[in-house]
Amino acid sequence: MESATLIIVLVIALALFFDFTNGFHDTANAMATPIATGALKPKTAVLLAAILNLVGAFLSTEVAQTISGGIIKESEISSAIFPEIIFAGLIGAITWNMLTWLLGLPSSSSHALFGGLIGATIVGVGAAAIDFGVVMSKVILPAFIAPLTAGIIAFTATKVAYVITRRYDSKPDGRDGFRVGQIFTSSLVALAHGTNDAQKTMGIITLLLITAGFQSASDPEPQTWVIFACAITIALGTYMGGWRIIRTLGKGLTDVKPAQGFSAESSTASTILASSALGFALSTTQVASGSVIGSGLGRRGSQVRWRTVSRIMVGWILTLPAAGAVGALAAFIVVALPVWGIIIDAVLAVLIILALFLRSRRDSVTAANAMSEVADSGKAVKVTRNPPPTRRQREIAREEARRAAAEEAAARKAAKSARAAERAARGPKNGGAA
Repeated sequence: MESATLIIVLVIALALFFDFTNGFHDTANAMATPIATGALKPKTAVLLAAILNLVGAFLSTEVAQTISGGIIKESEISSAIFPEIIFAGLIGAITWNMLTWLLGLPSSSSHALFGGLIGATIVGVGAAAIDFGVVMSKVILPAFIAPLTAGIIAFTATKVAYVITRRYDSKPDGRDGFRVGQIFTSSLVALAHGTNDAQKTMGIITLLLITAGFQSASDPEPQTWVIFACAITIALGTYMGGWRIIRTLGKGLTDVKPAQGFSAESSTASTILASSALGFALSTTQVASGSVIGSGLGRRGSQVRWRTVSRIMVGWILTLPAAGAVGALAAFIVVALPVWGIIIDAVLAVLIILALFLRSRRDSVTAANAMSEVADSGKAVKVTRNPPPTRRQREIAREEARRAAAEEAAARKAAKSARAAERAARGPKNGGAA
C-alpha cells in the first residue's frame, strides 16, 4: 500500500513538472508578438502572462473533464498498473517538450501529452483502452481545423485593419496605436491559454485519482487542491519565459507589425476561448502559429517561405507519434520490470532532461537576446525591403502628380503672360522714339 501511494505521489510530481514545461513552452503563444513589436518589455510580458495563466486556470474545467473522462477508458485498465502507464506517458510528453524547446520549435505540448498517454496505454494495456472516437473528434480534427480557422480570421482581421487605417500608409509609424491594443489582446491570449492548457494536467491528475480510488468516477471534476497546484505550476513555468520559442514565433515567422500582432492575438484568443467552452483540447501553439502566418499573409509586402512553414508543420505531425513512441518504450520498461521499471524510467528521464538542458547552455537565449536576431529555425516570412505601393498610395501619388502638373502649367502660363505684358509695355516707347 505504501509503495502504491509513493508511486501515485511520484506520478503527480511528474505531472506537475510537465505542467511547468507546458508553461515555458507556450509563453510565446501570447507574448511573442507584443515583445517583437515593442508593445511590452520582455520581463513585463512574461510576468503578465504568468498572472493571467494563473487566473485563467480557475475559469473553466471543461478540457480537464475531457481528459479525465474521455480519451482513456479507465474501466479497461487495472488500478494496479494505471499509475505506471500515466508515468510512462508523461515521460514521453516531457521528453518531446524539452527537445522542441531546445530546437526553438513551436510544437504542441497538448499533443505531446496525448501522444505519450496513448502510446503508453497501447503498450501497457492494449488499444481497447483508448477511445479513438474521442481522440479523433476532440484532438485530431481540431488540430487541422483550429490553425486554419485562426489563420483565416487573422488574415481577414489584418486586411481590415490596414484598410481602416490606410490613410496612414505614407507614415511609417502611423499604426503605433495598435501597440496599445496588443497589451489587451495578448493578455486575452494568456488568459485563454490558462483556461485550456492548465486543464490538461488537472485532467491527468484527476484521472489518476479516479483510477486509484481516491475520487469517484461519476465526478470527473478536478479537486480544489489539484486546480491550485496546476494553476500555480503553469504560472511559474510561464514566468520562466521559454525564450527560444518566443524568438522563433516573434521574429522567425514574420516581421510583425503592430496591426498584425493585434490581429493575430485577437484571432488566437477567440479560437482558444471557443474551444475551451466546447471542451476541445486543441493546441494553443498551433493556433498561435496559424494566426501569425495568417497575419503575415494579410499584410502587403510579406511573402511566406512555405518550405520553412512545412518544417514546422512536420514537427506538428510528428508530435503525437514521437511522444507516443517514447511513452510506449517507457511503458514497456515498467511492464517488463514491475519494481525496477519506475526507477529505470525516472533515471533515464532525469538524464535526458539534464542532457537537453546542458546542451541549451551552449547558445543560451534570454530576455536580453531573444529578439536580437532571427531564430535559425524560422524566417518563414520574408519581408521585402521596398514593398509595392498600396492602392491608396498609388492614388495619392497620382493626385500629387496631377497637382504638380497643374502647378507647372499655371507657372508656365503666368510666365508667358508676364513676358507678353513686358513686351506690350516696351512697345509704345519704342514706337515714340521712332
